[in-house]
Amino acid sequence: MTFFLRLKTPFSKTARTGLIALLGFVSPVLADQGYSVGVVPQFEARKLADIWTPILEELERRTGAELHMIGSPRIPEFEQAFIRGEFDFAYMNPYHSLVAFEQQHYQPLIRHGERKLFGVLVVRKDSPYQSVQDLSGKKIAFPSPNALGASLLMRADLDRRFHLDFEPDFVNTHASAYLNVVLGEADAGGGVMGTFNSLDPQIRDHLRIIYETTHLPPHPLVVHPRVPKEIAERVQQAFLDMAATPDGQALLARVPIGRAVKAEISDYQELRELKLDEYHIETGIE
Repeated sequence: MTFFLRLKTPFSKTARTGLIALLGFVSPVLADQGYSVGVVPQFEARKLADIWTPILEELERRTGAELHMIGSPRIPEFEQAFIRGEFDFAYMNPYHSLVAFEQQHYQPLIRHGERKLFGVLVVRKDSPYQSVQDLSGKKIAFPSPNALGASLLMRADLDRRFHLDFEPDFVNTHASAYLNVVLGEADAGGGVMGTFNSLDPQIRDHLRIIYETTHLPPHPLVVHPRVPKEIAERVQQAFLDMAATPDGQALLARVPIGRAVKAEISDYQELRELKLDEYHIETGIE
């Protein structure tokens, strides 16, 4: 189930963030008008809301369009939602953008112009594991089956490059994968550099990276074809304009988007050559 957050309310940013945590996942049918914005749940709801609420408020101010943040409890539910075309706009990983294009003709609008997406394999800093080969027969936590860098790319490399026999454990979010390693529930965990860097230092300082995957273009913001072209172009230009100001850069850096540039579906065609469909797992969530 997804949750709905209407950003134009009399509540302060802090109050809205608290409401998300308290209300959990509320049906999007409550939305009366405007455009929905889906966000891949790399983190728990409170953190995502804290990152995206001020960004969407600024986009509303710049575009005049009313934007509703739609969250999903887990990545599989997020996948099913965009496959059904439930989001007007959505922030998703590059592999998801290919699936979204094929299923609903979502088009990329914006992405980071410099940063690359890549998976990282982490272990506890005090563990004896020094290389991927040391994890033979061990449990490895992943956010979800189809998280691009943290799971698809990582599992493909562990299989094709290292021929590693391991026990996968899918734990819903990047944060959960890292925490499982810190707590000793898993011997290693898959994540991406962006989420690793944004960890609380009290967690990150207990982890050590032992492997990085191929580097790819980062997450795009995509738009569904039902959204009027004028609105899509306004949102795209607003992102570019925000990224040109110090305050806007600070907001977008938390995503992270940083130097925003226009995105095209062709930016992600190199993913097809990796044949990650072999590692894609149907979630079966309705």
